[in-house]
Amino acid sequence: MILVTGATGHIGNVLIRELVARGKQVRALVLPGEPCDSLSGLPIEMVVGDILDPDTLDRWMKDVKLVYHLAGIVSILPGDEEFMYRVNVEGSRNVARAALKAKVKRMVHTASVHAFRREPHGVTMDERTPLSPAGTAGAYDRTKAEGVQAVLEVVNEGLDAVIVCPSGVIGPHDYFGSEMGELVKTFATGKMNFIVNGAYDFVDVRDVARGMILAAEKGRAGEKYILSGEQVSLRWLLNKTQQIAGRRSPTVLIPYNVALFFSRYTHYFYRHLKKTPQFTPYSLKTVVENSRFSRAKAEKELGYYPRPLEESIRDYLAWRAEYYQKCYDKKAGKAKSRTWKAGKAENPG
Repeated sequence: MILVTGATGHIGNVLIRELVARGKQVRALVLPGEPCDSLSGLPIEMVVGDILDPDTLDRWMKDVKLVYHLAGIVSILPGDEEFMYRVNVEGSRNVARAALKAKVKRMVHTASVHAFRREPHGVTMDERTPLSPAGTAGAYDRTKAEGVQAVLEVVNEGLDAVIVCPSGVIGPHDYFGSEMGELVKTFATGKMNFIVNGAYDFVDVRDVARGMILAAEKGRAGEKYILSGEQVSLRWLLNKTQQIAGRRSPTVLIPYNVALFFSRYTHYFYRHLKKTPQFTPYSLKTVVENSRFSRAKAEKELGYYPRPLEESIRDYLAWRAEYYQKCYDKKAGKAKSRTWKAGKAENPG
């Protein structure tokens, strides 16, 4: 039996699809009341629990041989620091300790390239780059680094665990709108776009899932593996997305300092709308700073090779169009059914 935490998330549901396709038995850990649309129809065991509750972890670790730990909080907004620490650090420690207690054969912990210290431009970051638990970039970086350290502490106690560090994940089956997916979606709408002169490394979610499986099969205990893709400028991403979508729209290149000034205030407005702004101090810092990562270690030791980014964009847009059409048809069908039932009630004879 394989246990997957964070099962409903973008990487989580794609990983489960890949495992099911390989004939594996999967137990998906979901939060109480959590929407599970992304797992609908999959032949898996879904159980309710919380990585912040060690008792439920002990219960669902029974008969588990392999754990993929993906549950975590990704937030680029201020104000989420305490909750991020609890989930990304304390939660990861809880999962690792429960896995050790249950004598699980292997755990694959999902971190991020942001767990590493941000190096200046011109330096390629790899697994030898120090972790950044005291990083100044933001709470997300710090908690992902501390989460890795928490898992490695349990590795020193005897747990067999491997750590994977994806870059910016995009691709199909993005049911709840990841930040990277929302960026591509925005670029494809044909509306006016505002960008800064920056770049980032993007990787296909399907390649990350397969990289995690390779890490489980071939990774060395206690080792970290960067699962990166292709570094491109925001301008390239915008142009390629619009080319694939068949849309063109006006684009405004905003100076970094101007975007940074306004980003310090717009998050209050977006938080009220329950949306994630395109520009926050953290996201701006991320795209203007160095984002050059090496995946050489994963290629050599795991056999990990990501697909071209253009294919990822194309497949994401195709999946999104199909998924939202299904959602529209489903809503239209329910509305038609309600109208028909109302008509029958008014004219029973």
